[in-house]
Amino acid sequence: MLDFRILGPLEVVGESGAVHLGGPKRRAVLAILLLDANRVVPIERLADDLYGDAAPASAVTQLQGHISQLRKLLDPDRTAAAPGSLFETREPGYVIRVAPEQVDLHRFERWSEEALRTFAAGDAQSAAFGFRRALELWRGPALADLADEPFAQPAVARLEELRLAALEHRIEAELALGRHLELVGELEMLVREHPFRERFHGLLMLALYRSERQTDALAAYRDARRVLVESFGVEPTPTMQELERAILRQDPELDPAPTAAGLVPAQERRAVLVVEREEVGANLLLRLATALVAQAERELIVVRFVEAEEHLAAASGELNSRRRALPIGTRSVAFVSQEPAEDVVRLARANAVELVLLSVMASKLDRGSLPRELVAVFERSLADVGVVVGDTVELGSGGVYVPFGGGEHDWAALELAAWLAAARGIPLRLVGTAGDAVGGRRDASRLLANASLALQRVVGVDSEPVLVDPAEAALVAAVQRASIVVVGVAPRWRSEGIGKVRRALVRGKDPPVVLVHRGLRPGGLAPRETSTRFTWSIER
Repeated sequence: MLDFRILGPLEVVGESGAVHLGGPKRRAVLAILLLDANRVVPIERLADDLYGDAAPASAVTQLQGHISQLRKLLDPDRTAAAPGSLFETREPGYVIRVAPEQVDLHRFERWSEEALRTFAAGDAQSAAFGFRRALELWRGPALADLADEPFAQPAVARLEELRLAALEHRIEAELALGRHLELVGELEMLVREHPFRERFHGLLMLALYRSERQTDALAAYRDARRVLVESFGVEPTPTMQELERAILRQDPELDPAPTAAGLVPAQERRAVLVVEREEVGANLLLRLATALVAQAERELIVVRFVEAEEHLAAASGELNSRRRALPIGTRSVAFVSQEPAEDVVRLARANAVELVLLSVMASKLDRGSLPRELVAVFERSLADVGVVVGDTVELGSGGVYVPFGGGEHDWAALELAAWLAAARGIPLRLVGTAGDAVGGRRDASRLLANASLALQRVVGVDSEPVLVDPAEAALVAAVQRASIVVVGVAPRWRSEGIGKVRRALVRGKDPPVVLVHRGLRPGGLAPRETSTRFTWSIER
C-alpha cells in the first residue's frame, strides 16, 4: 500500500521506498488531488490551480499527460478504468481513491479529533499523548517543495493552521496536567513566532499565573493587546479580556484542577467578518451578518476601510455609535487602507473567521474579469467569501433562492443560504434546470434532491426544488420572488469573471445577490469537531 505524505515535502512511499514523481507540475497535480481525496476535482479547477490566470491553450492536454504519468508511476498494475484504480476519470474531472490510513493528513485529522474527544471526556493524559502523536507526523512545512505553485499558498496556510490548533490543544491538555512551569518557555517562543494568535497569548498568561508570576501574566496581556491594536486596530477578544480580569482578581477558577476529570478544552469562538467600504452596501451587510451570528454563537467583527485620513474620525465615530445596536461582544474598527485585499486576508487569518462579507457595486462585476482586489481576496482567503450586490433587503417570506449546479462554490453557497434560512426561519429554494424531452436533456431534480438530503442530514433544514429553463431570462424571472439570491461563483472565475448567468442576476437591484467563493476553513454549518480538518462541506 502506498503512503502519501504532504505534511512536509510531498512524498509517496511504497514497499520498495520513495517513488520519484518527476517535475513540479506533476507533483502539484497529485497534491491538488490528495487535498480533495475521494472527491471529483473538475479539470477546469485543476487547470486554474495549476496555472492561475496564465493557463496555456494546451492546459487540458498537459493535465491529461500528468495524470497518465502518475497512473504509470503509482498504479501500474491497473488500467485506467479497472475496478479499484487509484485514479478515476469522472465527469467533470478526476478523483484519487485512497484509504484514510494512506494519507498523513487524514491520519493527523483523525488522531487530533480523537484526542479532542478524549480531552472533552476528562482524560488530559491520553489527550496530550494523542496530540503529540498527531504532531509527530509533520516533517517540516507542509508541501514545502511546492510553495511556489499558484494553488499552494492558501493550502499551506490552512495546513499550518491545523498544526498550530493541535499544538494549542496539546498545551491545554498539559496545562490541565499541571505542567505550567515547563510550558512557559515554549509558550514565550510561540508568542514571538505567532504574535497574532490570541490563544497562545492566553495560554502563556495562564501558565505564568499558575507559576506564581501574576505581574508577568498581566504584562503578557498588555503585550498581546499592543500587538493587536497596532496591527489591526482591534481590542483583544472578550475571552482574553475576561482572562485578564480573572487574573487581577485572582479567581480560584484559574488554579489547576486537582484532577483532569471534567476538563473541557477551550474552543476558539468563530467569527463573521464584515468589511465595509464607503460607497455601498453597509446596511445589507450588517443585516445579513447580524442574522447569521444570532443563529449560533459567533463573534461579529466589523471593519470600515476609508481612503483618506480626514475621513477616519467620522467613520470611527459612526461605527462606535452603530455598534451599540449590534450583538453584544461585536468588535469594530475603522482605518485607512492602502491595500484593502491584504488587510481583509490578514484580519480573517488572525481571527477564527469562517465567513467574510463584503460588498461590490454591480457595475464592477458586469465585465469579463473580476476586480483585482476581489481576485486577491478569493485567491488568499482561507474563509468563505460572500460578495454582496445590493443595498437593502427584507428577509421575509420570499425566502432564499440558490441557483445550484453542484460545483464546489455552489456547495459553499448552499451552506451559507441554509445558515441564513435557519437563522431567519424563512424558506430555502434550490433552483435547477428543467428537462428537455425533445433535446434529451434530463432535469436537475436528482441533483437538487442530493443537495436537499445533505442539508437534512447535517442541519435538518428543508428545501424546495424549483426547475426553470436554462435561459438567463428564465432564471432571472424565477428568482424575482426571492428576498435574496445566494449563488456560488463560476468555476473559472479567474478567466470568466462571475459568468454570464450571474451577471444577469446582479444587473438588477432587486433581489440582492450574494456571490460565494469557497474557502478551506470549515463554514458556518460545520460541527465543532471539524476544527482540525483541512476542509469540510455538507457534500461529504
